[in-house]
Amino acid sequence: MAFLIGTRKDTIRRRTTRAIWLGRAKKAGIIGGGAVFVLWVGAWLYLSGSINRTGEWIENKTLQITADMGFSVENILVEGRQYSDAEVLKAIINVQKGEPLFSFNPAEAKMLIERVDWVKSARVERRLPDTIYIGITERTPLALWQKDKQLQLIDTDGQVISTEGLKRFEDLIVVMGEGAPEYSFELLQNLSAEPALAGRTQSARWVDGRRWDMIMQKDIVVALPETDIGLALSRLAAAQEQDALLDKDITHIDLREPDKIAVRTRPGAVQEYKAGLKAGDDI
Repeated sequence: MAFLIGTRKDTIRRRTTRAIWLGRAKKAGIIGGGAVFVLWVGAWLYLSGSINRTGEWIENKTLQITADMGFSVENILVEGRQYSDAEVLKAIINVQKGEPLFSFNPAEAKMLIERVDWVKSARVERRLPDTIYIGITERTPLALWQKDKQLQLIDTDGQVISTEGLKRFEDLIVVMGEGAPEYSFELLQNLSAEPALAGRTQSARWVDGRRWDMIMQKDIVVALPETDIGLALSRLAAAQEQDALLDKDITHIDLREPDKIAVRTRPGAVQEYKAGLKAGDDI
């Protein structure tokens, strides 16, 4: 009897265990089937492009709602533009009046604007409720660099700005020589401190990667030292003020020695110079 009772209990236990297992398996099957279905639907939506279209529809609808609330483009404010092409900037901004303000991407516009030759840096903002602001810092034109018989406009950092539309910069000094742009700012900064010389300087040549020769009016060549350019130009300016040295019949002035100014006269020219200069000094 005890044996029979034990067998019945085992049978009931096995049936209960089987029912639980079948229930779990059924539940797992339903969940797994649901997951497969969701994945299949997601894949179908993705491959068909429906997700993208739905997302675009939602985005466009949201932007239109913000525009209807007053966040639409009414003003485009640009500050700092002097040389940059306005049409190029308009094409980059590519926004029409009345378009949703939030459809404009400031980061992308900034990146594109800073690729414009004249632009050194840019700040682009959406200013609520209806304005796009663009602040431009342009490159400062410094000189015309003559390379391979072509003129190139360079800025104060020695970077080439443009090779076109240079007529309006024809009054800038022309610099020549390999590596000249890199050292032009120091020369012209020192030269600007001596207006009497700056107005007479036509061009400058970077010599042997070490120093400058300036070509003045009347084709007078002025040899500058490797260092202390400002001091050398100050000495020349003093000689010009005292003795009108640059108006004399000379071809060459050497300022490389710190304690004297050596000059070369034109053939047959005999003049006496003050301030320690001797007629016919040769360099």
